[in-house]
Amino acid sequence: MKYNIVLAGLALLAALPPFDAKATPAAPAAPSAEVVWITNVKLVSPEKLDRIEPGSVLVKDGRIAAVQRGAGQRMPAGARRVDGQGYYLTPGLIDSHVHLHAVPGMSVEQIQGQRALAEAYYRQLPRSFLYYGYTSVIDLALADNKVVDDFRAAPLHPDLFHCGQPLVMANGYPMAFLSPAQRFKTFPNTIYDPAQPTEVPPDYRPQDHTVQAGVARIKASGAVCVKTHFERGFGQERKLPVMSPAMYAEVGATAKANGLVLVTHANSLEAQKFAVDGHADVLAHGMWHWGSLDKQPGLPEEIRALLERVADERIGYQPTMQVLAGLDAYFQPDYLRDPRVRKVVPGALADWFATPAGRWFKEELAEGASDHEVLASSEVVLQRLRRVVGYLAKRDANFLFGTDTPSSPTYGNLPGLNGYLEMRQLLGAGMSPAQIFRAATINNARAFHVDDRVGTIEPGKQANLLLMKHSPLEDVKAYDSIVTLWVGGRQVEREQLAASR
Repeated sequence: MKYNIVLAGLALLAALPPFDAKATPAAPAAPSAEVVWITNVKLVSPEKLDRIEPGSVLVKDGRIAAVQRGAGQRMPAGARRVDGQGYYLTPGLIDSHVHLHAVPGMSVEQIQGQRALAEAYYRQLPRSFLYYGYTSVIDLALADNKVVDDFRAAPLHPDLFHCGQPLVMANGYPMAFLSPAQRFKTFPNTIYDPAQPTEVPPDYRPQDHTVQAGVARIKASGAVCVKTHFERGFGQERKLPVMSPAMYAEVGATAKANGLVLVTHANSLEAQKFAVDGHADVLAHGMWHWGSLDKQPGLPEEIRALLERVADERIGYQPTMQVLAGLDAYFQPDYLRDPRVRKVVPGALADWFATPAGRWFKEELAEGASDHEVLASSEVVLQRLRRVVGYLAKRDANFLFGTDTPSSPTYGNLPGLNGYLEMRQLLGAGMSPAQIFRAATINNARAFHVDDRVGTIEPGKQANLLLMKHSPLEDVKAYDSIVTLWVGGRQVEREQLAASR
């Protein structure tokens, strides 16, 4: 079975217009000017998990103006009272690994040929993230101006942070899988290593593609992070150029000097060791591939030693387990019958998924294998990843919640729902509900340097809040019990966000 799934998702960039770095400065949702007193709730904020207690929150001008805990609370004059019915109030969630430009289940050609379906999906996209409580998202590889601008222009949408254009080695991953005529147009923010000379277009000026120049372009786009890759390739192509330790160190130093977070695509033992040695801030993916250790039982000592470093150095770790599990949707006949699918995508698109055209990706994934064989192969990789996540959970590592939605053209990676399913995967791998909650709130906010704005229930933060019937510290099922959300102080009932109501 193929596991070059991240490649498949990034290949969707090929037919999209180049990203204009000046087109999308960071901007939160338009705040509400209404003064609201949310009371009769149990406050669950990640910086005070030892104090789950009754309280109230005052929202003014789209921000949290005050937090009251315990008895004797009095409603401020002029505020509108919202009775939380004794439910749990939490900060909004953060998905720190999304790709807004791609349409799950669709190839590039299908996005172009089914414009009505694609446009309907994009209109629903911000609402689908909100439906499952994601009031902030971080796009790690911006690609399409229109999608981003439309996302931010929606009446209700998550706050959008991003890494700008990815910093890609000339003719390295992922651009090498496009044609030579297309790759430098699709990935203009390449960097050139004189120690690894490679073929470039006639008008390509290596002096314009230094580490300093590449990071400067990212900084100018309003980004909060720099996205890099360590990937030698897949299948027959395993000799792609990768950064040298010296160049990676330069990227890290330049990113830090510009106040940017260094995020590295690394899903193998070799790649994660390279990134840890180079002092990455965030590892974008779990360790799916162990190289020569793939068939060893348990957790080999070499991997255990590396994970100890990840935990000790507090490197942000995104397991992205649903990336793998999302491929299985094509081989599970009940998936499209799940009513949650139609909550996050328009009905017409859900219907299209069930057609032969909508199931095209299944053949590419199966490569002639039976459904049972494909699911068994997928389970082998997931078992490896569960061992990694379980070990890090016991060490209380710095988990960051990210889904890589959609990681590939599979309809098993749907916005919002994919996050809920990722949480189920993490729970099954050994993370506690509290660890998952912190990963999706305060850990993400701190790792990407946006904790002055989001991630906790504290005065001065944006009023991105969730009211849910059950405690997220008891079971991740709580995230499917959201009743009401506040997005920049604007109140909306959850079911109003659903694609089908």
